[in-house]
Amino acid sequence: MKDFHGKAAFVTGGASGIGLAMARALAEAGARVMIADIEEKPLADAVASLKGNLPEVRGVACDVRDYTAVERAAKSAIDAFGKVHIVCNNAGVGSGASALEDTPDEIFDWMFAVNTMGPINGFKAFAGKLRKHGEGGHIVNTASIAGVRIAPGMNNGIYAASKFAVVALSFAMQDAMARHDIGVSVLCPAGVDTNIYRAGRMRPQRFGGPFEREISPVMASLLKQGLSADQVGQYVRRAIEDGDFFIFTHPETREWVMEWHARVMAGFDRADLLRDVLGINAPPQPDPAKMRRT
Repeated sequence: MKDFHGKAAFVTGGASGIGLAMARALAEAGARVMIADIEEKPLADAVASLKGNLPEVRGVACDVRDYTAVERAAKSAIDAFGKVHIVCNNAGVGSGASALEDTPDEIFDWMFAVNTMGPINGFKAFAGKLRKHGEGGHIVNTASIAGVRIAPGMNNGIYAASKFAVVALSFAMQDAMARHDIGVSVLCPAGVDTNIYRAGRMRPQRFGGPFEREISPVMASLLKQGLSADQVGQYVRRAIEDGDFFIFTHPETREWVMEWHARVMAGFDRADLLRDVLGINAPPQPDPAKMRRT
């Protein structure tokens, strides 16, 4: 998508941080933007901050955990703009650092409800609408560098698991939408200076209610020394233009992912060895791509 003029975008978690930066980058490129967020006062402030010389910007309250709320917000965007071309499933939460075995079930449920079900709900609400107008489009799902590699000692296993799922879902969405000229990207940033780990203040009662938790000094330092949200917004805009799938914002994290995949390859090496040792002569697995073509 080389030209954003005349296009419309929908961005969840858009009242602050990376979501607001995405909205700003898309609006500055010429798109009309509907910002969705669970916090109504910051949402109104965000919309006001983008109005002026930019194209039309609107806001809608939306809890991405609730499919009915997302569908209602999608309808508001269609009513406002006629059609939507870009969907950024960005809303996400972090819980700070706590030992995996000590983490309450409510944290598990809340994190997957927002980080994983949010993108699923956004896809379900908009996929048919993007296909219907036949003008192509693009979907951006916000994962994390934690979605492709778990950092030892960071106590972020639940967060990482929810983001690993987003990466897998993005692959599936890309497969489903490619024939409709609708691209899919998955954003995997490392340290970005946002308030994601303060998201507990908005946790609903059904997931244990609001809470405040100090994050580790290491994580706090990584965030403060990280990229600005607006820099990430520019990465996202360019990925939509160029049709990139993975959006990595920190090239220096390449070695983290290489270490992870070295462990994966070592597992395959071990399987080769055990096949010989155990005398297992298994038939080769069929190629899924060939199966799909037949």
